[in-house]
Amino acid sequence: MGQEISVSYQAVKSKVYRLIDSLVEDAKTQGDVQESMKRWWKHIHPADRPVARKHLLSVLNKSNATLGAICEGLTGLQDFEIHQVRAESVARLHTLPGENGNSNQRMKASM
Repeated sequence: MGQEISVSYQAVKSKVYRLIDSLVEDAKTQGDVQESMKRWWKHIHPADRPVARKHLLSVLNKSNATLGAICEGLTGLQDFEIHQVRAESVARLHTLPGENGNSNQRMKASM
């Protein structure tokens, strides 16, 4: 582990938001973002991973809720027409049971 990676809530949120922005701006593909997250995770010291995981899941959950609120808010506008999007083309986050059957949950993105 040559470099120290901060796992503070703010650092994790900043990482996630930078990656979201890079997708919105077409600077990265979904594959690029996935690889970036894998590299980031490998740089986190194993002792720091539980805290990083907790913050990452919190940021992802809040980000997902925000996107849902935006979509729901737009559907209420009279002059905003929503076209049906095929469900399989929209990435979703799913909550999975924790490792070894414990009550902790983890998120998995799927297409």
